[in-house]
Amino acid sequence: MQNPFESGQIKNYILFYASVVVIMVLFFIASTLFLDQERIEQKKFDYEKHDQIAEKKEEVNIEKKAHQKKKFKLLKSAY
Repeated sequence: MQNPFESGQIKNYILFYASVVVIMVLFFIASTLFLDQERIEQKKFDYEKHDQIAEKKEEVNIEKKAHQKKKFKLLKSAY
């Protein structure tokens, strides 16, 4: 086996590794340039409407309980 430092082949190894690095950099640049990234809008929740709806539901529940009639009527005296 020959020593690549003495035979002058080290230049080929360096060129090979440099070309691999250049290709990797070019692919990275191409992927960042041509990749379209969509911006996602941040969702905002309207808490005021939620609170108003909850209050209305509570009022409806209270009204329903007030208007409910009992299905069974208890007798005044036991037999």
